[in-house]
Amino acid sequence: MRTGGKVLIRSHLIEASGSSEARYVPPRGPRIPAASQVDEACLGTLGWAGEEVACLSILMGPCMALCRSLCVTALLLIVLAASGCGRSDAIVVIALHPANPNILYVATNDYIYKTRDGGESWENLSKGMSHSRVIALALDPVYPATVYAGTKGDAVFKSYDGGQRWVSLRAGLEDVTITSVVNQFVFDPQDNNRIVAATTMGVFETQNGGEQWQKRMEGMKEVLMVVTLGLDPTRPSIMYAGTSGGVYKTEDGGQHWEKANNGLVPPDVLKSSRALGVTVVQVDPFAPDTIYAATLAGLYKSADAAQSWTRIAQALPDQMISAMALDRARPDTLYVAGREGVHGSTDGGVTWRALNKGLATLNIRSLAQSQIDPKVWYVGTNGSGLYRSKDGGDTWESMPPVRDAK
Repeated sequence: MRTGGKVLIRSHLIEASGSSEARYVPPRGPRIPAASQVDEACLGTLGWAGEEVACLSILMGPCMALCRSLCVTALLLIVLAASGCGRSDAIVVIALHPANPNILYVATNDYIYKTRDGGESWENLSKGMSHSRVIALALDPVYPATVYAGTKGDAVFKSYDGGQRWVSLRAGLEDVTITSVVNQFVFDPQDNNRIVAATTMGVFETQNGGEQWQKRMEGMKEVLMVVTLGLDPTRPSIMYAGTSGGVYKTEDGGQHWEKANNGLVPPDVLKSSRALGVTVVQVDPFAPDTIYAATLAGLYKSADAAQSWTRIAQALPDQMISAMALDRARPDTLYVAGREGVHGSTDGGVTWRALNKGLATLNIRSLAQSQIDPKVWYVGTNGSGLYRSKDGGDTWESMPPVRDAK
C-alpha cells in the first residue's frame, strides 16, 4: 500500500526469512521506524516490495495485533542491514548445476543471471519473462537444462534450454498471482516430474513437470501462507511445511497435513494459528527423523520426526534466521545465516562458530552448497553481492559482480 511516496508494510512473508504471527523477540540496535516511514527505494534494493509483503492482516483477521508485530519484525531486516540500502547485487536465491561446477544461476532484485565460467561473467536470462521478481529457482536434477522460476505475482516460468527461453506455467495456479509469491520448489527424488511448491496461497503439486498444478492444503485449516518445504529424501511421501502458523507434516505426499507444533509454541496456544514464523525446514539426510526448523525467533530441532521440538542454538548472536543448509557430506553439520553472517555447527547444533572471514557484509540473504564438491559454498548478500568458499566456510572470496557482460 503506497502512502505519499512511501510503502506501508502490513506484514511480510519473507522469501529469505519467513513470516509469522510470531512470538516477538525484541531487536538489538536502533529504534524501528513506523511502518509508513520505510523508504520504497530501500525496500527495492533489498528485494522487498509492498506486493511481496503479503498481508497477513487481511488473510488472518483474528490475529491483527500479531500481524502488526510481524511487520516490525520484518522491518528489522531492512533497518539493521548495515550495508543494504544504496548498494547493488542483492542475491535473492542461488541455484547450482548438479554436474557442472562452472554453471550457476542467481536471481537478484531485478533479473535472473547465469554464469558458465564459475562466475567470471554473467548473462541476463530474463528476456521473455514478465517483469515480476523471481523469488525461487530450481534446476531439474535429471535434466538440469530445465529450470523453474517462481515469481512474485506471476506464478511459475519454465525453461527447457538453460534459461534462454521461458514459458509460463499457470494451469492450476491462477490464484497464485498479483500479490502472491512462489517461495520454493522441492523435487521428488524418485520422480523429477513431481514437484511441490510452497507459495503464499498454500502448497501446490505437479506430477507432470509443471503443466498442471493442484492445491494440497487439506488439514491446514489455520494457515494459508507456506514459506518453506522439507522433503524426506528416503521417504518422499513425508514432507514438512513451514508456514505462518508453525510446522505441518504430511505422510501421504501432501494429501493431508497435520499440525506439528509441539515445542515450537507454549501449550496454551498450540490449538491456535499462532506460532513461530518458520523460514526454513530441512530433513537430516543421514537421520531422516531429525528435522531442523529455522524461525524468526530461533532454531529448533526434532529427533522424533516432528512429534516434538527443542530449541537449540540460543547462543547465536542473531535468532532471526533467514537461511539454513545441512551439509550433505558430513553428518550433524549445518549452517545458518542471517543479519550476523554465517555460523556453523558440527555437532547437530550444540556448539557453533562464526564463519565470516572475507565477507564485506554480514547481512546474508541466501546460502547454497555445491552438489559436486561439498567444501564449496556460496552465500548471497543484501549489500555486497555473491561470495564463494572453497574450504567449507572457513574463508570467503568475493565473486565478480552479477551483471551483464558488456
